[in-house]
Amino acid sequence: MRRIALAGVVASAGIIMTGAGVRLSQSGLGCPDWPRCTATSVVASGATGDPLIHRWVEFGNRLVTVAIFVIAAVVWVAAWRYRPDGRRRRDLVWLASAQPAGILAQAILGGIVVLTDLDPVWVSIHFLFSMALVAAAVALYVRSAEGRGPARPLVPREVRLGARGAVGVLGLMIAAGTVVTGTGPLAGGRLPDGRPVPRFHLPLGGVTQLHADIGWLLGGLVIALVLGLRLGGAPRQAVRLGWLLLALIGVQGAIGYAQYFSGLPAGLVWVHVANSVLIWITALRLLFALRDRGTATGDQARAGAAGIADAAPGSPPISPAPSPAGGARPADVPRR
Repeated sequence: MRRIALAGVVASAGIIMTGAGVRLSQSGLGCPDWPRCTATSVVASGATGDPLIHRWVEFGNRLVTVAIFVIAAVVWVAAWRYRPDGRRRRDLVWLASAQPAGILAQAILGGIVVLTDLDPVWVSIHFLFSMALVAAAVALYVRSAEGRGPARPLVPREVRLGARGAVGVLGLMIAAGTVVTGTGPLAGGRLPDGRPVPRFHLPLGGVTQLHADIGWLLGGLVIALVLGLRLGGAPRQAVRLGWLLLALIGVQGAIGYAQYFSGLPAGLVWVHVANSVLIWITALRLLFALRDRGTATGDQARAGAAGIADAAPGSPPISPAPSPAGGARPADVPRR
C-alpha cells in the first residue's frame, strides 16, 4: 500500500511540473477550447492562431492528467482493499478518495482557466488546489504505514507549534508566488488577436519583494525549528528532514534571486516551481514526523493476539507437550 501511495505523491507532484511547463512554454492557450482542444477537434489539430507545438504541449498535458487520474483510481482501489488487521482503514479510504475526486475538480478548474483566457485569479487557484492535492497524497503515504492509535507527540509543544507555523508561512509564500507569476511577463500565452492575456495590475517589484520577505521569514523560522529539533530530542528522521528543508529553502532563495536578476528565464523559473513542490512535501513530512501512531504491522499483531484470546473461551484445553529428556517439567508432575 505504501508504494502505491508513493505513486500517488509522485503523480500529484508531476502534474504541477507539466502544468508549469505549459505556462512557461507559452502554450496555455494552445488548446483554446475545453473539453475539446479546439471548437472542431478533440485532439491537437486544425488552426487556432497558435503554433502547432503549443497545441501539442497543452494537449499533452491533458493526456498526462488522464494518466494521473488512472493512477489515482488505482490508489483508491488499493486503499479500499487494504486491511492490515482484517478491518478496512476508513481514514485511508477518505484520503485516497481525495485524489481521483481532486483530479476531476482540477480538470474542471483547468477548463475554467482556458475559457477565461488564463485569468491570473483562476491560474492561482488552479496551482494552489494542486498543492492541496499533493498534501492529501503525502498524508496518505504517511498514514498508510501508521497504526490506528492516537497521535503521541515526540517533541515538546513549542517545537510542534514552530513546525506548524513554518508550514503556514510556507503556504503563504507559495500563495504570494502565484501573485508574482500572475503579475510578471510569463503569462502562459497570448490571445488569438495577439494581445497579452490578463495580468494582475500590481507593481512587479513590489510583489516580488513581498514574496522574498516572506521567504526570509520562513528561513528564520526553519533555522529556529532545526535548533529546536536538535535541542528537543527529536527523532533522527525529523532532524534530517529539518536540515533538508533548510537546505531546500536556501537553494530556493538562490534560484529566486538568480531568476529575478537574469530576466526570468523560463527554464530557471521551472526549476523554481519544481523546488517549491519539493519544499512543500518535505515540510509536510517533517510535520508528520513529530508524532507517532504506532505501525500498521503493530495493529496486525494486536489483531492476531486478540483473535487468539477470543478463540480461547470454549476451546478444549490443550495438553502441554511432553518435556524433552532432562528438560523442565510442570510443577504438578512428580519426579520419579
